[in-house]
Amino acid sequence: MSINRENNSLSAKVIYDYTSFTHLDYPNHLACIVWFSGCNMRCDYCYNKDIVFAKDGKYSYNDILDFLKTRQGLLEAVVLSGGEATSHNLVEFCQEIKKLGFKIKLDTNGINYANIKELLELDLLDYMALDYKAPRDKFTQITHSNKYDDFLKTLDMLIDVSMDFEARTTIHDNLLDVDDVNKIIKELKDRGYNKKYYLQGFLDTGTNIANMEAPTKRFNKSLLSDDLEIVWR
Repeated sequence: MSINRENNSLSAKVIYDYTSFTHLDYPNHLACIVWFSGCNMRCDYCYNKDIVFAKDGKYSYNDILDFLKTRQGLLEAVVLSGGEATSHNLVEFCQEIKKLGFKIKLDTNGINYANIKELLELDLLDYMALDYKAPRDKFTQITHSNKYDDFLKTLDMLIDVSMDFEARTTIHDNLLDVDDVNKIIKELKDRGYNKKYYLQGFLDTGTNIANMEAPTKRFNKSLLSDDLEIVWR
C-alpha cells in the first residue's frame, strides 16, 4: 500500500486519536502515542478494530503538533502507531516533530518498504518496533496480506543499516504455536537479527477483527528456541 497522497497536507484529519502520556511504549523515554486511522492488514486477533476500519480521523497533523508544543520539556518522544502509520505521508509531520525536539518511534507491520526507507534516509526515525506477524506459511492466513516478501525487505534493511529496532510477535495460541514462533526465530537469526525478540500475549478486549475468543490451546514456552533472547510482555 502506497502513501495516501490525498492526505498530503498537515491539515488532513488522518489521526484517529492520541494518548497524551506513556512510559511503556518507547523504552526509557516518556512519550505520547499518535494513533493513525486505517491499516493495510486485517490481522484476525487485532483489538484496534475501530482504528483499522476508520476512513478518517478526529485530529489533523497540525492538531498533534499544537499539542506537542505544550509538551516540550515534559515529553521526550512521539510514538507513531495505528492502524498503520506508514499508510500516510509521514515525512513533513516527522520533520515538524523533530523541529520541536522530540525523538520518534515508529510501530509498523513493515510492508510499506519504500515509505519506511524514505523516513530512514531522511534520518527521521530514532527507534522502531517491527511486528513479525507470522512465518511465511501462515502470514496471509493471519494478516490477510500477501506482502511477506516486502516485510522481509524492511527487516533486512533495518538490520543492514543498524537501525535501533525491536522485532515482536503477538501470540494467540490458536493461531501460532511454538513451531511457528521457532520458524520466526530461525528466520530472524539467519538474517542477522541479534537483539531481544519480544513476545506478547493476545489481549482479549471482547472485540477484535475476527471476533476471536481467548485461546483454547496452550503455548508451551519451554519448547522455544534459545537462539535469541526472548522477552515476554
